Amino acid sequence: MKVAVLSPPSWRTPPRHYGPWEFFSSSMAEGLYKRGIDVTLFATKDSETSAKLEAVVPMGTEEDKFDGSGEINKNARYWEYLHLANCFDQANTFDLIHNNMNFAPLSFTPHIKTPLVTTIHSGRIDFDANPLTLEIYKKYNQYTNYVAISNSARHPDINYAATIYHGIKVSDYVFQPNQGKYLLLFGRIDNDKGAAEAIGIAKKFGMKLVLAGIAPDKAYFDEKIATHLDGVHVEYIGSVGGKQKNEILGGAYALLHLINFAEPFGLSVIEAMACGTPVIALNKGSMPEIIDTGKTGFVVDSLEEVLEKLGDIPSIKRADCRTAIIERFTQDIMVDNYKKLFEKIVSSK
Repeated sequence: MKVAVLSPPSWRTPPRHYGPWEFFSSSMAEGLYKRGIDVTLFATKDSETSAKLEAVVPMGTEEDKFDGSGEINKNARYWEYLHLANCFDQANTFDLIHNNMNFAPLSFTPHIKTPLVTTIHSGRIDFDANPLTLEIYKKYNQYTNYVAISNSARHPDINYAATIYHGIKVSDYVFQPNQGKYLLLFGRIDNDKGAAEAIGIAKKFGMKLVLAGIAPDKAYFDEKIATHLDGVHVEYIGSVGGKQKNEILGGAYALLHLINFAEPFGLSVIEAMACGTPVIALNKGSMPEIIDTGKTGFVVDSLEEVLEKLGDIPSIKRADCRTAIIERFTQDIMVDNYKKLFEKIVSSK
């Protein structure tokens, strides 16, 4: 079986620090390659993979915005079209294409014979934000095989081939058995991820909060976050990866996931748990599917409950958090589930 894994060109695959869809695309490409499948990864030129790399975009368009001249980012849509064309021009050389760019590639599907599997990474967020997005997915129901990343992310008007949870390579995450001394928000520093709410909770609980992630909304950051940064009670360390990511995740007392939207999955949640760190999340989206309340953290209905449950964090065994990931959310489990789906689709052509 020859499979093309289509990764977004926003960040390098795998990402240096931020880039959840690129992280997923890399995990898929590496996992399928490990299983003896002929894999081609479509990503940026600076991407790294054990599989074959096909690339036309010099570097991540978002990375260029922060780290380069910005010229690539100014032409991001142009590079995205070239990236898509590079993949679909070669569609007939593959048995299956795995699309990780949401709805952008769907318009190609009526014009190719190669089956397309589309993992809808944004879940119902796009549908709720703009009904036209839902109409696009509905239009191509018959041309692609949609995968939901949680049951809560499913929409009744979309025909899904499967629900497959994300998984991580647990050996990449260092288990920290000792309880940490700070609270952590790991992800985008914006309203969706509840950054301002996390600051308020940390101050009331009387524990330092560390904010780690990109800050895409400058107005929100300047108004809601910047005035609280003192390095003592609230510290912003930017987006981190590698060894520092492990240390930050494992060294926390608890991860706060006080989301203001229906989270379709929550990669940082399973990453924290893999390091032994319990999670407290608001009861939105996939959180009840991911967190086992009382065993790996707490899913709560209000900010008042967050404060209450923070005091109960010592009752959570950190080893249970890591065990839960090993049992349910590993890269191997994820890739095996996708492989079975791919084989089923290809055999039914």
